Amino acid sequence: MIKAMSALDYSLPLFTARTRCLAAQFFGMAQAGDSSLLGNLADPMIYLFGLGYGLGGLLPQVGGVTYIAFLASGTVCGSTMNAASFEALYSSFSRMHMQKTWEAIMNAPVSLDDVMLGELLWAAAKASLSGVAILAVIWMLGFVASPLALWALPVIFITGLCFAALGLIITALAPSYDFFMYYFTLFITPMVLLCGVFFPTNQLPPLVQTIAAWLPLTHAVALIRPLMFDTLPSDIDLHLLVLMGISLLAFWVAVVLTRRRLLT
Repeated sequence: MIKAMSALDYSLPLFTARTRCLAAQFFGMAQAGDSSLLGNLADPMIYLFGLGYGLGGLLPQVGGVTYIAFLASGTVCGSTMNAASFEALYSSFSRMHMQKTWEAIMNAPVSLDDVMLGELLWAAAKASLSGVAILAVIWMLGFVASPLALWALPVIFITGLCFAALGLIITALAPSYDFFMYYFTLFITPMVLLCGVFFPTNQLPPLVQTIAAWLPLTHAVALIRPLMFDTLPSDIDLHLLVLMGISLLAFWVAVVLTRRRLLT
């Protein structure tokens, strides 16, 4: 155990001048990602219309808006989280472990830190495409009318970075694809239910509200939902600081664990 801990390289990630080219290479994977992007869009839209129109017809207004409008703002956040998580888990694991793409790239003068930054940016970009696509759909349906909603775009990208970085930690630890089910069951699914996607968090018991306040999806919802309803979010600095802080810390942990896995 002590020997394993001593083998960890805790230094901060170092990026070469080639990082920009590597990031562009991962962005180029968008041509092969059309089908998965369609899935990332279709799944939350089914929930939005099914629950929004079906259940929403039985409910009064929530927070001064119709339930489907309330749900639409949460769906943007939930879809971004899921898209970033799937890309950083299943796709990254395939490139790292099954296809050995990372090893092939590192045969060039490119470091592991560069490769992981490319993975992070690509996962965040793909998640942003999913979130923006849903935002565009609900705008066309008339659930968003405020120009403040445009400020949700950078928040969507930061949310993608946050969950992509967390996903890369699990990828560094995973022995197989089956391992990811623990992450989705114990972390992602509870966040979808507790962080304000489907209902206001103030409906939860006080203890659960306290737990939810520590989860990153809560902060994403707290930023994006008010912007879609023509209101500036409260505690903007706090929410942004939490999301960016988790992104940086999680990415550093992911790099440390991946170095141990691939370089030692």
